[in-house]
Amino acid sequence: MDLPLIWAGVIATAVLLYVMLDGFDLGVGILFPFAKSPGERDVMMNTIAPVWDGNETWLVLGGGGLLAAFPLAYSVLMPALYLPVLLMLAGLILRGVAFEFRFRARKRGRKFWTQMFAGGSILTAAAQGLILGGFIQGVTVADQQFAGGPFDWFTPYTLLVSAGIVAGYALLGATWLMLKTKDNLHGDAKRWSLISAACTAGLLAAVSVATLFVHPRIALRWGFDLTQGFGLDWGVLGPLLPVPLLGLAGLILLVGSVQRSSHVLPFVGAILVFLSGYLGLAASFTPYIVPYAVDFRLAAAPDNALGLMLVGVVAILPAILAYTAWVYWVFRGKIDEDAGYHH
Repeated sequence: MDLPLIWAGVIATAVLLYVMLDGFDLGVGILFPFAKSPGERDVMMNTIAPVWDGNETWLVLGGGGLLAAFPLAYSVLMPALYLPVLLMLAGLILRGVAFEFRFRARKRGRKFWTQMFAGGSILTAAAQGLILGGFIQGVTVADQQFAGGPFDWFTPYTLLVSAGIVAGYALLGATWLMLKTKDNLHGDAKRWSLISAACTAGLLAAVSVATLFVHPRIALRWGFDLTQGFGLDWGVLGPLLPVPLLGLAGLILLVGSVQRSSHVLPFVGAILVFLSGYLGLAASFTPYIVPYAVDFRLAAAPDNALGLMLVGVVAILPAILAYTAWVYWVFRGKIDEDAGYHH
């Protein structure tokens, strides 16, 4: 068994599930300031109340799996990204506390915790964008240790990626609300979906082009030779074309179904857009787990440790998936103002 490859797949899957699942509930928080009334915010919160903390399970699996299965990668990436990781954790803690306190607060406190929930959601999404941007632009490594500065992750490029993540999460949140709400809030979610789809598409295109110039190595991976003007090798690009085409198909499905006021298809379209972006990243980086210095085989723990941990994952992962699916099934359907889930 190729244990390093299996573990790379497990962690990649956990991160993808985290981004798509926690993405929509962070998106609901990002959209909080645009709701028209406290009642609408209550409904928005109730759409994610049964699932939001379970969605964060995947972040624990992704981060913990990286530490356990690829300790060298963890030891290089964490010092490189300490500050945005701490910002992300602060945002997650803030929105978690706000979530619990908002339901119990009186008038003034309720307003405060509403602002904290929105602020925590935006902070978390922006920090994840800075982490992703810092990862894409590469980490300075010498002798298998981080050799850069504490603010290497803070560049115009990472700010662009961060804006893209915030817009993308808002899109997931808006389409989730189209799935879970009705009447006026469904109409608001329809408008938010179209606006955030336009922002996400524009920022995704800008990030894609900027990435080609930030890293000629990635440009070559996609068939663009920037040393020869803007030469294009269709033999290299051709096999990778389904990835951006998947994103385009998701965007077309999303916009078309939003305009028809569909309930399920906009969320499916948003998921396809995110899946396309994620596959594009995988195509750009493989086999590196620390761009562009350490591949996943070099960073892997010994096979006996990977094998032992895999036994645990094989036992636990189906239970987590089954529990997650069951919760989503139990709390399926639309949310009313007078009927919601409360802690």
